[in-house]
Amino acid sequence: MHSGRFRVLLDACVLYPAPVRDLLLTFAGLHLYQPLWSEEIQNEWKRNLLANRPDLSEDQLNWTIGRMNDSFPGANVTEYQHYINSISLPDEDDRHVVAAAIKGKADVIVTFNLRDFPQSTLSTFGIEVVHPDQFALNVIDLDENAAIKGFEKMAGRLKNPPLSDDDILSALKKAGIRIGSKKLQNLLD
Repeated sequence: MHSGRFRVLLDACVLYPAPVRDLLLTFAGLHLYQPLWSEEIQNEWKRNLLANRPDLSEDQLNWTIGRMNDSFPGANVTEYQHYINSISLPDEDDRHVVAAAIKGKADVIVTFNLRDFPQSTLSTFGIEVVHPDQFALNVIDLDENAAIKGFEKMAGRLKNPPLSDDDILSALKKAGIRIGSKKLQNLLD
């Protein structure tokens, strides 16, 4: 991976869990990669989170999405719909993700749903699919000092309630970032 120009489409399933979203966007904020998404991806994670978390409001999640779009101008991919019909995936409902990746010139799609995005299909578009745990590890390996700085910055934002590094690493592990969490723990020790 090369810093700054490496373009990564984040699937809804990696934006849904707050710890994963926060870690990945913190890394992006340090220019370790360029994040991409679409309004459809944003709406998908928001809809699912609202369905599963009645304690959250649509206004809260719209605020989060607004902050994401403000923090990463150019991350929101548009005008990708014409690619959808040319894409064949096990779940047709995921074609919009690949279409946005194509339009956004993504190098990688980061998703928990690897089997829904066969590499044989994505390779025809020059796109790789990567699990968020592996992606986090790759980013950490790219620049360990920046990754630690990012983790500390993320921890500093989590004040209500304040969380220890161990609490945050535990939340990341629970959310599926196991190897990346272990690597961060080793670097923090």
